[in-house]
Amino acid sequence: MGAINLKMLLESQSLERAPFPVPVGWYFIDYSENLKPGELRNIFVFGQEWVLFRSESGKPGVTDPYCPHLGAHMGHGGKVCGEHLRCPFHHWEYDTEGNCKAIPYAKVMPPITKKGPILRALPTVEKYGMIWSWYHPACEEPSFELPYVPEIEDATGYTGSRRGSWSANTCIQEIAENGVDVAHLKFLHNAPIIPPVEATYNGPTMRINIGQGYIVGDSYGPGLNVMRFTQKDPVTGKAITATMLSYTVPVSHDKSQMNMSFRHVDFPAGTPELAFTKKQIDHMIGAAEGEESAGFESVDFIVWNNKRYRPNPLLCDGDGPIFPFRKWFKQFYVEKPKLDDASA
Repeated sequence: MGAINLKMLLESQSLERAPFPVPVGWYFIDYSENLKPGELRNIFVFGQEWVLFRSESGKPGVTDPYCPHLGAHMGHGGKVCGEHLRCPFHHWEYDTEGNCKAIPYAKVMPPITKKGPILRALPTVEKYGMIWSWYHPACEEPSFELPYVPEIEDATGYTGSRRGSWSANTCIQEIAENGVDVAHLKFLHNAPIIPPVEATYNGPTMRINIGQGYIVGDSYGPGLNVMRFTQKDPVTGKAITATMLSYTVPVSHDKSQMNMSFRHVDFPAGTPELAFTKKQIDHMIGAAEGEESAGFESVDFIVWNNKRYRPNPLLCDGDGPIFPFRKWFKQFYVEKPKLDDASA
């Protein structure tokens, strides 16, 4: 028996499933169609509860649930009044930016209400037919914007209503790391080869190119990935691209909700191109008919739900660029501010 490396042999006893806070970024909250004007409900994301509401004119808001006045939960008995969220306890009203706009019995509004928001409200926009909120533990404004994605924003040319949502008992970084871990495609997904991969980084964005154009993925922070799969249709000989939008949400620091939309060129009904691109999408998710390789739904959750994060993994020459990916992802981790009397 060789020399004993206790650090390597015993490290697993101290490993955590997710030793990270919730990362900074834009995140999917819900589909626009699911929130009607005047509606409010409670949601749980980013490790806490929030109130999601839509004003009467249609503007969405996501706020901390506890009223700054006396701490009543505005998601239980609260109401949307015009453009404001109204607390059930004393009817204080807040706009979608967290500003106190009305206190029905106050002759003089507290001076702090004139300086800025007093209720935490997440910057929230609607894009791609979805509601998105910006999360930052220190309440900083967005440092980048969501991109233009023609497949889901253009009025014509593309179609596809297929969606999916899956829970994973791990952090969002572990899920995203799969993109550069190309070796697992052969051994977990039964792909015929380990494809080459290139990854490039530019601020909050990352582009991966797997298999020299077979999969090209663009990440915009932790919360949005646009993956384009291009294959040659054996019937027509044409190169056809299908698109997967992946928008995972951190429910907490160690639980993630994966959400996906699938889009493709609006080929005419009954054409071989349409049949092929639908098979492409089947392949992304599970196992397409007549294929031995498996999509993420079939195999990845077995790993994600039971693994622990190794901060010092033992890698070999066949592994993908895991360390550069982790270095890029690290920028999205920000410690929560330490509050004292001076900042109150």
